[in-house]
Amino acid sequence: MKTSKDLVQRDALVLSKALKVRFFPLVIERAQGCRVWDPDGRAYLDFMAGWAVANTGYGNQEITRAVCAQLEKTSFASLTAAMSEASVDLAERLIEVIPGRGERKVWYGLSGSDACDAVAKLVPLAQRRPRMVSYIGGYHGQTAGAAGLSGHTAQSKVSGGNVIKVPYPNPYRCPLGHEDAAICGKACLSYLEDYVFRTICPPEDVAGLIVEAVQSDGGDIVPPDGYLQAVQALCRKHGILFCVDEVKIGFGRTGLMWGYQHWGLEPDVVVLGKSMGSGVVPISAVVGPAEVLDVGTAMNMYTTAGNPAAAVAGIATLDYVSAHDLPSRARDIGDRLLSGFRRLQVRHPLIGDVRGKGMILGIELVRDRVSKEPAAAEAARVVYRAFELGLIVFYGGIYSNVLEVTPPLTMTAEEADEGIALLDQALEDVESGAFRGENAGAFAGW
Repeated sequence: MKTSKDLVQRDALVLSKALKVRFFPLVIERAQGCRVWDPDGRAYLDFMAGWAVANTGYGNQEITRAVCAQLEKTSFASLTAAMSEASVDLAERLIEVIPGRGERKVWYGLSGSDACDAVAKLVPLAQRRPRMVSYIGGYHGQTAGAAGLSGHTAQSKVSGGNVIKVPYPNPYRCPLGHEDAAICGKACLSYLEDYVFRTICPPEDVAGLIVEAVQSDGGDIVPPDGYLQAVQALCRKHGILFCVDEVKIGFGRTGLMWGYQHWGLEPDVVVLGKSMGSGVVPISAVVGPAEVLDVGTAMNMYTTAGNPAAAVAGIATLDYVSAHDLPSRARDIGDRLLSGFRRLQVRHPLIGDVRGKGMILGIELVRDRVSKEPAAAEAARVVYRAFELGLIVFYGGIYSNVLEVTPPLTMTAEEADEGIALLDQALEDVESGAFRGENAGAFAGW
């Protein structure tokens, strides 16, 4: 039988670095619930759900049975040239659970990247306005249009020629230098309205603004109350489409079905992906005005997007999230994790801030709590040591110093406590110097 070491070596020889962001030498042989196993038989508790994809847990039988039943009926059919009842059913369900103004339609893709790419392409065409506004720290994907909308360091070499990027209000590390969260939010709004719109980017040229209700890969940042409502109002004032990227936080992760619901928002366009198919089949979607998604025929399509098996995975995911009330579980377990991490903050000087909404949480590591100097190298060592102890956790943020926690929404209280204890030990080992991370250098992450 092949060992993890064998597969790590083979992977390095044949797989492109362009598709990797590796934090440790993890090889997954199988996965179930909230745990994965490597070829050597070692189990790991997963605090990541594969980048927030496996919301319904790994190996969910209700999802896989539904998909297998559809595959026995239709192994494949391209939605570009034929119709499918499952694809129509899912679209109707999405329009029902994501209401909006006027006639609504659904566009299908394969990932959050191509869904955001569709927004980057279709919104300016439909609005007949050339520009888009997005956020510094935003992560919308890796395809050309999606990367152009993004403001994360991972896409820093990609130019979004028609995109203006503005500051996202981070209460802990305000980009405009304010200590008070409310003042930070107002200052970031003023930057958009009173500087950007009045000087370099007239609002009548802006087709749409895209924002994450909780900024995910930028550092798991929860915006100050009132900010997103004010941005939505500003968009309405100027006829700008208000677009919300729910790719990472949708389908119950924040404690409500959609992250934007925490602030009573009514976005024009909503982008979905990742957990939409529970990781069983790739699928993404854009839900938005018919005049946007019907702006042209055959101009943004993928041969395998929205196929019957993928659509059934989406329907089964919606059913499972509702039947098992995963948003409520995300609130309960998320609160338990947040409280546990705040207890760790008291004990560990590396932890500068703990934040989150439901089961998307961030633990920001700093070398000094006064200066807030990012502890990027320490973050890399903590996640590597956690891996050695049996816990999967990644780091992100624009300074690569925020431990991200996005477990399956099926996680139990006992599993949450187990993960907190393992992370506690990893932090202790790094802070004490017992773990120096000599092997972590080969897995530098972002």
